[in-house]
Formats: sequence, structure tokens, C-alpha cells
Amino acid sequence: MAKSNKVIITCAITGSIHTPSMSPNLPVTAEEIADAAIGAAEAGAAIVHLHARDPENGKPDQSIEAFSPFLQVIKQRSGVVVNITTGGAMTMTVEERARPATHFKPEVASLNMGTMNFGLYPMLERFKELKHDWEREYLEGSRAGFFKNTFADIEYILTECAENDTRFEVECYDIGHLYTLAHMVDRGFIKTPLFVQSVFGILGGIGTDKEDIIHMKRTADRLFGDEYQWSVLGAGRHQLRIAAMSAAMGGNVRVGMEDSLWAGAGRLAESNAQQVTLARQIIEGIGLEIATPDEAREMLALKGGDQVNF
Repeated sequence: MAKSNKVIITCAITGSIHTPSMSPNLPVTAEEIADAAIGAAEAGAAIVHLHARDPENGKPDQSIEAFSPFLQVIKQRSGVVVNITTGGAMTMTVEERARPATHFKPEVASLNMGTMNFGLYPMLERFKELKHDWEREYLEGSRAGFFKNTFADIEYILTECAENDTRFEVECYDIGHLYTLAHMVDRGFIKTPLFVQSVFGILGGIGTDKEDIIHMKRTADRLFGDEYQWSVLGAGRHQLRIAAMSAAMGGNVRVGMEDSLWAGAGRLAESNAQQVTLARQIIEGIGLEIATPDEAREMLALKGGDQVNF
């Protein structure tokens, strides 16, 4: 895959990691999610990665009905590439998690590459006051629970989406996940070019040291050569530092309030757009350019926004 001077910014609008009590700026309702996605696109994000939430209490919601209102608005108001999660939340079955991607047939869907410990419980030390009953139980549950992504789960999602021509943002939280991806490529479950999202800083996955980032990139280069686009996300306070490293190494970046609530030391991000703007300043500050949605479609060989089911 030819190297490009363009950097794809993905913005993850609202995920299942953070809860509504942690920031008043976290989008929860369909209107808030749509506005946040459009704002991120206007700030320079080529791709928006989307989860849905129950508007009453902010709980992760993987129903068709939860996604439909904001997907339609985003498509009407923006040409941004839409990426729908198949990660959902740790408490969901793989069938629940896959349902929005199989129904809406997006250009991109996320796909986790391995079962892992996924420790959210340390957040309880930082956020003492929680508004909703489910939040404490959900976070504490990650101490004894795990994020299930077996080989069978991965095959299920890839098979269910096989006829959709959806490209996957393959989320790799550790080195072994890259080898699982190579296995799935060898078996014909997933086709190149790949979009590999290396995730740093989740308790249970790889760390955030510069050597961890280099090791991930070096391993992916060896396994996939020129047949992939590399991107990174750094959890929490590591978000922008790791984004800067990726851009300098020829990679792409992911920011957004799914992964971090912050816009600097001790400063809550006011919006997803603010985080995109900060990432864009880093990218342009080192002489690179951000990719437009259509440029991202070309770089990732996407099917086009007119081929989705929303």
C-alpha cells in the first residue's frame, strides 16, 4: 500500500468505557451523539466511530432502535465515514454486539481481536460519585469479568458481515491480537487492505511506553507488509502523546471521548471536536495533512457512503 502524506483521524464519539457521571460533556442522547459526530467531522475527523446509549441513564445500548436516529442525521448532514461498533459492551452477547453492523451495513465496523482482561474498576477510585446504579456495578464487574472475543466470536462477526462489503477497524490490544488477525487473513475471513487500530493503555492490554508502540508497529509491518493502514488510540491521558508518535511514524490516529475524557492535564474535554482539533494541530504541526472522508475511503478501499443501509 503506497505511503501517503495524509493522516486519517478517527473520532470515537461515546463508547462503553466511560459513564455519564464521569463528564457532563459525554454525549448520551441520539441528538447529542449526532451533533458530536458532525462537530468532529467539521473539525477534521474523516471517520466517526459510534456506540449508542440509553438516553434515560446512559447505559450502553446495542439495539437497532438506539442507532437509527443518529445514523440518519449524520448521513443527512455530513459526508463523514461511519464506523459502527461490534464491541458494544462486555456485558453483551456477540449476537447483540454484531446486530447494528449486520443491519446497517456500514462502510466500517470495529472488530476486537481477542478475549482479554479489560480492567475498568480503577476508575472507581477516581470517580467517587456516580449518578446511576448500573455504573458502579458495571465498572466493578470488570475486576472479575473479561471481554470475550473468542475465535468463534470473531468468525461469527466476520461471517455475518461478509455480504455487506464492510471494512473492519481491527482493534488490537496486544501483540497476540496481531497474530490472530494474521490467522484470520490466512483463513480468508478478512481481506486486505487491513485497517489495524493498535490500542494502548487499557488495563489488561499492552502499555503506553514508546517501546510498546514501536513493537506493535514493527510486528504489524512484519505480518502485513504494505497491505494495511496503521492507526493508534491511547487511553486516557496518553491519547495525544501516542497520536503524535503514530503520525510521526507514518500512521493514523484515533481520538474521542470513548477513549479519553481529557484535553490536557486536568482539563476535561469540552467536546469530541476539541480533541480532533488538538490532534489536527499535532499532525499539521509536523508538516502532514489530514485526510478528508473521501481520501480515507480511497486509502482504506471502502465501498462508499451510498452503499450503507441507513
